[in-house]
Amino acid sequence: MNVTLTSKDISATKADCLVIGLPEKGDWPESTRQADEALGGLIKQLEKAGDVSGKNATVRQLPLTDQPWHRLLIVGTGKNDERTAAHYRKAVTAAAGALKTGPSRNALLALTDTTFSGDEAVTSETARLNVIGRILEEQFYTFTDFKSDKPESAKLKKVSVQASGAGKALKDALKLGVATGRGMNYTRDLGNTPPNVCHPSWLADQAKKLAKDHDCIKTEVLDEKQMEKMGMNTILAVGKGSKQPPRLIVMEYRGGKAKDKPYVLVGKGITFDSGGISLKPGEAMDEMKYDMGGSASVFGTMQVLAETKPKINVVAVVAAAENMPDGAATRPGDIVETLSGMTVEILNTDAEGRLVLCDALTYVKKFDPAAVVDMATLTGACIIALGNHATGLLSNNDDLANELLAAGERTGDRAWRLPLWDEYQSQLDSNFADMQNIGGRPAGTITAACFLSRFAKDYRWAHLDIAGTAWNSGKAKGATGRPVPLLVDYLMSHAG
Repeated sequence: MNVTLTSKDISATKADCLVIGLPEKGDWPESTRQADEALGGLIKQLEKAGDVSGKNATVRQLPLTDQPWHRLLIVGTGKNDERTAAHYRKAVTAAAGALKTGPSRNALLALTDTTFSGDEAVTSETARLNVIGRILEEQFYTFTDFKSDKPESAKLKKVSVQASGAGKALKDALKLGVATGRGMNYTRDLGNTPPNVCHPSWLADQAKKLAKDHDCIKTEVLDEKQMEKMGMNTILAVGKGSKQPPRLIVMEYRGGKAKDKPYVLVGKGITFDSGGISLKPGEAMDEMKYDMGGSASVFGTMQVLAETKPKINVVAVVAAAENMPDGAATRPGDIVETLSGMTVEILNTDAEGRLVLCDALTYVKKFDPAAVVDMATLTGACIIALGNHATGLLSNNDDLANELLAAGERTGDRAWRLPLWDEYQSQLDSNFADMQNIGGRPAGTITAACFLSRFAKDYRWAHLDIAGTAWNSGKAKGATGRPVPLLVDYLMSHAG
């Protein structure tokens, strides 16, 4: 998709399709007034006759003759005094969806002058351009790598986004939005790839390819022998039952000054989770290929950095393993020494994500990080608590937690903070080791984060539980690309 910015008057811009916003109530935006004037009052006539609606996210496409545009796509944007950022995103998504299934090869999108209420960081024209760029990429996503009969691709190849000007700030905002959408789609590609293809070594190859394609990315991969020598016994314990050996993948982006501390991202990369000896039920087990959603979001975020090249240092660490049962697999009751030196009694081999993450969280201390954020499809309890709408957020630092929550609000990739009180820590007490890897059914998301917090005491740290947000089930099954928008916004807020 070729997405560009234009500041030309819409009547002076030719396109197969013009996209405008129509409010349900309130004054029309300037682009809609201009379009109506060029069409001799057609939009007003259609609205009066009830043939088009301003109800939010409704769409109507009309053929035109003797105009710079062959078609007119009208998207309802709701009432001006009730429109929020969420309503705006929904309207843009509806417009993109209509373009995807329509016959147009190029389009002029005039929706940046549709305004809504909220903070300046969310409502500014640059913010609206960022939203449009991201949604255009996100909505045109398809995953057909393993289909022998490829469906016909969308005809639309170019979108010009109309804006008040064409300065650097506006161009950069649109570029960042497009890059974020592409990063989300890369994350979705990795997540949707079947587990017989996507295993730890394959993920390591993707990291090497990212470094090969982008000079600003440096990749290092630690194999099982190197991890054993270092003492990363919990990552190795998770991978013992699989023929696919685990890997620790390290990607570095150095866009800031050499003295600047890096921001560190840590991703859970369980490429398939059978539960190990603590075997999962068979129903929906195929979706356990998405248990590497945390690592996939790390890859997607690094791709955005490589495309946009902000002035910031970022280190990404992926702890990749496959959790399978066989005669060599870790058993419930086994005790393992972590890289930190603390010991863990493994009571449930299906609580494996925290085991690969704890060694990674110890490992990243070497980078003297400004902050560490880990992403993991960690607990089903998070889905019970928050459903599929919000990511669970737990942190040992209030400022970091608030920054991530704010990034989620700005992007619509929302998170909700849960407590990390000391009272929960006792649920991890073990009779035989320093801790056990499960804390029972109560507060399962919190006790999982309590476990991780024991390995993150030396730096500012936050944990994102994306079990409910990394993929969709049912008819719309597939990876979502979350929380790439949240992560990108957070990192960009710290770029020089």
